[in-house]
Amino acid sequence: MPTRTPRRRARAAAYLSSRVRFGIKFGLETMRALCEELQHPERAFPTLLVAGTNGKGSVVAYADAALCASGLVVGRYTSPHLVRVHERIAVGGRDVGPAAFEAAVERVRRAAESLVGSRAIPAHPTYFEVLTAAGLDHFRRERVDVAVLEVGMGGRLDATNVVAPLASAIVSVEKDHEAYLGSTLGAIAHEKAGVLRAGRATVLGPLPSEAHETVALDAAAMGARLVEARAGVTVDETPDGLGIRTPGFTYRGVRTLAGAHQRDNALVALRLLEEARAAGLAVDLSAAAAALGATRWPGRLERVVDHGRVPLLLDGAHNPAAARALAAYLAQEPPFVLLFGVMADKDVETMTRVLFPLAQAVVLTRAPSDRAAAPEEIARRAGAVARGARVAETPRRALALARRLAPPGGQVVVAGSLYLVGEVTRILRTKRRA
Repeated sequence: MPTRTPRRRARAAAYLSSRVRFGIKFGLETMRALCEELQHPERAFPTLLVAGTNGKGSVVAYADAALCASGLVVGRYTSPHLVRVHERIAVGGRDVGPAAFEAAVERVRRAAESLVGSRAIPAHPTYFEVLTAAGLDHFRRERVDVAVLEVGMGGRLDATNVVAPLASAIVSVEKDHEAYLGSTLGAIAHEKAGVLRAGRATVLGPLPSEAHETVALDAAAMGARLVEARAGVTVDETPDGLGIRTPGFTYRGVRTLAGAHQRDNALVALRLLEEARAAGLAVDLSAAAAALGATRWPGRLERVVDHGRVPLLLDGAHNPAAARALAAYLAQEPPFVLLFGVMADKDVETMTRVLFPLAQAVVLTRAPSDRAAAPEEIARRAGAVARGARVAETPRRALALARRLAPPGGQVVVAGSLYLVGEVTRILRTKRRA
C-alpha cells in the first residue's frame, strides 16, 4: 500500500490543479502515448465501456454492483465527482484512498514529463486525461478482474476510448455539449458510436430515430453487433419488484433507482452484463436482481433528510432530457422550492421552461465552476418563467433561503448541475461534522 507523504500530496494536488485550466481536449494521441509510457495498463484487464447523454453513470453503477455481487474484483471509473475527486476511481465499491490516488497521479505526472521532454506529446495531458490514466493504472495495480468505465463526453475521441471493451453500451442520445459533439442528433450519435468495436456487442438504450440510424450505419460499416436493450424483453410489475425476462435470462424482484427512466437504464445494464458473460466474463446473472436493488448512486433523485429540517431531493439534471425526466418524477411529489444553478453552455431556456413552472418558488445561484452561469444570467435567459425568482450568490446562502421558503410538508429540490448538487452535498456533510 502506498505511503502518503506531504510532499507527494502537495505535488499531486498541484499537478491536477495545473491541468484544470486547459479544459476539454478531444483526441486519443496523448492518452495512447501515456498508456504506452505506463506499459499499457488498459490491456491488463477486460473492460465494459458505457456512453450516453444521460443515464450512463447509473448504468455503470448498476453494472459495478452486479459484477461485485458475482464475486469479481471490479474497478469503476466515473465522472464528474460530487465532493471528492477520489469518487471517480473505485475498486470493490470503495473509492480510491488518498495515498493510492496520489501515487497514481504521480506515476502519470512522471510519464507525462518524460513524454513532453522527448517531444512525444506537445503538452501535458488534460485534467480528465490524467485522471483516466491514473484510474487505469490503479486498476492494474489492484489486479481487478474487470473495469466498468463511464465515457466522459462523446465516445470516439474521449480519453476512456483507449480500451478494447468486451462489450459497450450507448444508453441515450440527446442534445448536449453541442459545441463539441455537433448540433444534430446524428452528429452526436456518431461521436458516441466511437465505443463500437468490430465483432463485439454494443447495447443500445431507446434512441431517437435519427440517432439510431447513425449508430446502425456506423455498426454495419465496422462489423459491430447491436443489441437493443428492449428487444424481446417483457417487464411485469410484481409485489417484490419488477419481473424482467430477456431472451437470455429471467430476473425476479428487480428494484431500480428512483424515476421511471431508471427502468431503461437497468435494462441496458442487464443486457450489458449478459453480453459480458457471453464474451467470457464470469458474471453471475442470478445475483444481478438483488445487486441492482442495492445500488446507490448519489445525486440522482437522492433524498436527504437532515435532522428534522426541510428534506431535500438532489438531482443532477443538467440538460433538457434530464430536466424532463425530473419533471415527470416531480409530478407525484409534494410541493417544493427549486434551488437551481446551471452551466452557461447548457440549454438554460428549455430547462427552465420545463422545471420552473412546477415549483412554488425558485432560488437561483451560481454553481461552483468557472463554466457556471450567474444567477442574473439564468433569470435573463429564462425570461417570464423566472419572474419572482430569488437570487443568492452562493449555494450555502441559496440552500438556507430555499429552506426558509419551503411550504409546510414540502421539500427543496436541487437541480441543474452535478456541480451544484456536489456543493450542496459538501455543505450538508460539513454541517454534520460540526
